Amino acid sequence: QVQLVESGGGLVQSGGSLRLSCAAFGSIFSINAMGWYRRPPGKERELVARITSGGGTGYAESVKGRFTILRDIAKNTVYLQMNSLEPEDTAVYYCNVNIRSTWYAASANEYWGQGTQVTVSS
Repeated sequence: QVQLVESGGGLVQSGGSLRLSCAAFGSIFSINAMGWYRRPPGKERELVARITSGGGTGYAESVKGRFTILRDIAKNTVYLQMNSLEPEDTAVYYCNVNIRSTWYAASANEYWGQGTQVTVSS
């Protein structure tokens, strides 16, 4: 089994920065895509950024130019560097990782982090 452990959330002023971390632990044969989602208060969960196994990245329009998704393959860890934070970025952030646990697994599975609160004050 696999667990994702998130850290790095907190309260910052508008214009500030935070770096979120998400480390995967457990049975990991290979990791496919890794990504970050967020759920603003009273809203639906939305994709923020993702990175493929080949290193390709994608971002929501609202965070382009401000957020950067990074990974450390050796540590099975994905990061979200958030700069120029705005109050609209306030949300619970969740990491998501697609993992194949063994070579013989029928398919890869999706795993979610526990969520970390990011609050940006005006």
